[in-house]
Amino acid sequence: MTIKDLAKKTGYGVATVSRVLNNHPNVSEKARKEILEAVRESGFQINANAKHLKQQHATSILVVVKGTSNEMFSALVESIQSRIAKTKYPLIVDYIDEDSNEVMRAVQLCQEKKPLGILFLGGNSEHFIKDFYKIEIPCVLVSNDASKLPFDNLSSVATDDRQAAKCAMDSIIALGHRKVVMVGGDRENSDTGRLRYEGCVQSCNEHGIDFDVEHDYEGVRFSYQDGYDATARLIAAKREFTALFAAADVMAIGAIRALKDNGLRVPEDVSVLGFDGLALGSFLVPKLSTVEQSVGKMAERSVDILLSCIEKNGGAQHETVPFVIRQRESTRRISG
Repeated sequence: MTIKDLAKKTGYGVATVSRVLNNHPNVSEKARKEILEAVRESGFQINANAKHLKQQHATSILVVVKGTSNEMFSALVESIQSRIAKTKYPLIVDYIDEDSNEVMRAVQLCQEKKPLGILFLGGNSEHFIKDFYKIEIPCVLVSNDASKLPFDNLSSVATDDRQAAKCAMDSIIALGHRKVVMVGGDRENSDTGRLRYEGCVQSCNEHGIDFDVEHDYEGVRFSYQDGYDATARLIAAKREFTALFAAADVMAIGAIRALKDNGLRVPEDVSVLGFDGLALGSFLVPKLSTVEQSVGKMAERSVDILLSCIEKNGGAQHETVPFVIRQRESTRRISG
C-alpha cells in the first residue's frame, strides 16, 4: 500500500496523509485519528530509507551547472565547494548540457532533492522568464545578471559581460588592429554569448571598424574543440584578420592550436585575446591575454547571498564583480 492508497481509503489528500505519517502538527485531530486508524488496519509501514533520503536532501544546497566543457564554471564550482564545506549544508552539483533548460532541470531536482537553495552557473533569461515562477526557494544566478527579472527569490552575481567585452575589443584596437574576428557563444541560447557579442560590436562601431557578423563572427559552444573548429572555418573562408577575440579562454586556447596547425604564429601573425582568466592561460606558450574575471569573489558573494536568503529570509540582491584586461604574450601591437 502507498500513501496514495491511504489517501484514497481515508478520503484525505496525499499532503494531509504525509503530514500525519511524518508527525507534523498542522493536521486536525479528526484527520489524524482516521488516518492512523487506516494505517493500523492496512499494516502500512513508512519506508525508512526513503524518509531518511528526503530529510537528508532537505538540508542541501543545489548547484546547477550549464555546460560540461566550460572550465570557468569548473573553477567556480571548486570555489563554491570550498566555501560551502565550511557550513552545515551538504552540496549537490548537477551538470547539464549547454543547450538544456537549466530552470526546468532545477524544477525537477527541487521535486526530487528538496534543496534549501539553488546556485545557477550560467543561464538563459528566456528560460527564467518562462519557468522560474515554479521555483519558490531562494536562488542565485551566478555569472549572469538577473536584476531585470521580476522574481523576489532570484539574486545574481555577475561580471558586466557587455562592458567587459567592449573593453577587451577597445584594448585590441588600441594595439593597432583593425581586422578583427570573434569566436563567441550561441547568441540565441546564451545570455553570456549575446552580451559579449554586443560589447564587441559596440567597440567596433565606436572606432569606425566594419564588423560583419556573417563573416567575422562564429557562434559556437564554450569548449576547446569548438574554439578550434570555429577558427579553422574562419581560416578556410580566407577571412583576413590580425586579431581574434574569443568569448572564453577555452575557445581562445582551441583557436591558438588551430592557428598553429594552419601555419600562423601567435602573436606574430594573429593576436589572440580570451575571456575568463583561467589559471591555465598563464602557463601556455605564449601566455594568454585575457579578460580576467573575479572567480573567487563571484563564488564568495554568491554563497553569502544565498545563505543570507535561506537563514535570514533576506531579499534578492544583485551585484556586479570587477574584471581586469590582462595583456600578456598572445597579443602584440602592430603598426597602422
